[in-house]
Order: sequence, then structure tokens, then C-alpha cells
Amino acid sequence: MSNERVNDDFSKRIVIATDDMPWIPSPQAGVDRRLLDRIGGEVARATSLVRYAPASRFPAHEHALGEEFLVLDGVFSDEHGDYPAGTYVRNPPRSHHAPRTAPGCTILVKLRQMKPTESQRIVIETASAAWKAGETQGLARLPLHFAPDTGESVALERLQAGTHQAGVDCPGGEEIFILSGDLHDEHGNYGAGTWIRNPAGFRRSLGSEGGATYWAKRGHLRPTS
Repeated sequence: MSNERVNDDFSKRIVIATDDMPWIPSPQAGVDRRLLDRIGGEVARATSLVRYAPASRFPAHEHALGEEFLVLDGVFSDEHGDYPAGTYVRNPPRSHHAPRTAPGCTILVKLRQMKPTESQRIVIETASAAWKAGETQGLARLPLHFAPDTGESVALERLQAGTHQAGVDCPGGEEIFILSGDLHDEHGNYGAGTWIRNPAGFRRSLGSEGGATYWAKRGHLRPTS
């Protein structure tokens, strides 16, 4: 995996039913991955699902350009603490840790996608955090991160059953990972485990027939030129 490129054209829309993807073994025994986007080898700008088997661990390492992850199931641990399902963690550039797990876990993780000047570590247990009413009826939000200088935001969002939102523009692009329930837009219908990457300038509406909870990251795919 010297210089792997997966979904590296960020001007294109990507929709992946991740539950249909194979798990790919990593160089570390007990750690498997589903690659969503990637530029590079073992040190890569990457978005992945990573699955740790029970009692597995990963060698200590540094995140030169940061790491953010959401624990999807199980308990992820390192020398700083234990993070049960639903925990959101942002490890800033130049941070380091030695991941491990006792019961096993799966995480949605993004690597090497932070500004070098970011310095704050964030840990939020979303299972006990307070949600806020969203901008439109039927939408609730749990903010996880916001960068005023770039407009990047990360949140959990929840749509009530039967909610249908009007179309909006995504000037800075967005990523959505459906945690539970169903979403639909003018392009299709999507179930739990679907990862959607809408490029900068894309226009879409969102709705849910049965209700949905999803992770959303926006404003981070702005063109560099």
C-alpha cells in the first residue's frame, strides 16, 4: 500500500453502502479497515471504518496532522481513557497515543485532515450530551466541532420520521454517515451504514420516512484554488 488512492477526486459525489464492503486486514493483526477515501500509504490522508477485534491493539504512533473519530460500537481505549460507543474524539496535530480495546470496537476515523495550528483535544460522549433544536422543524443537532476561520463543522443530526427538508446548497461540501434509520434525497434512498460525500457546490435536500440519526461534517471540502 505504497501510495493508494481511493475516491481521491473530491469534486465527485460518492455514495457507499459500507456494510457491503469487504474488511481489509491492516498490517496490525486484529485490525481491519474499510477504505472510504485515501491518499497515501500507511501514512495517509484517509477516511475509513476501522474494526478492532477483542483484546487487540495498535502500536503507539503520532498524528502529525491530527485524527478525529466516532466510536460506532464497542469500547475504544488508549492511555488517555476509555471511549464507549457514541464518543467523538478529536486528537490535534502532533498528538500521539497507543490504541487498544478490550471488548472490540468499530470507529469511523479521519486522518491528516486538520490545520497544523489546531491544538485543542475534544472528547464528547454523545450518549449523554444535550441535543439542540435544528434550523428547521423535525431536525435536532448535537454540535461536536466548529472552526470559525474555515467554516468546518461536525455534528450529529437527527431527523424525525416524516421530515422532508427543502433543498440547500453545500458551498463547502459535506460528508454524512448514517448511524441508524433511513435518509433520502432527490438522488436516492439510503440506509444505516451509508457514507455520502457531497462535493463543494452540490445542492441536495434531505428527508426521512422512518427517522434517522447521522454524523455530518461540512465546510471542509472547499476548493483550494
